Amino acid sequence: MGTLYKSLLLFAMNWLDAQLTVLWVRLEVATEGNGLMARVLSFGEAPFISVKLIVGAFAAYVLYRCAHLPLAQRGMRLVLGIYLALMMIHVATGFCALGWQAPGAVVAYFGSLPAAFLASLS
Repeated sequence: MGTLYKSLLLFAMNWLDAQLTVLWVRLEVATEGNGLMARVLSFGEAPFISVKLIVGAFAAYVLYRCAHLPLAQRGMRLVLGIYLALMMIHVATGFCALGWQAPGAVVAYFGSLPAAFLASLS
């Protein structure tokens, strides 16, 4: 997969994340998880989406321009992985919004694993 494709994919997932976040918040299915962006969202949808797209475009551009650096290559993989997980959370949220609770239970289970693992160490 080429660098330009990865950058465009990152920007597209960022845009989709913004749109789905606004949808879930307006339907009162979920809240914005990022405190700073939640404050921006309190000013309205247009400022939220604008800030989200500006930050996403900047990140995609920087990672594209610096793609020859190993740190940027690892950063791109990390960010795409995070957005892929975030898209799965959006899908689970959508299922829950439609009344199917099983995805929410699965997300809650996997979300509790780190705490359970740390508790087992002590």
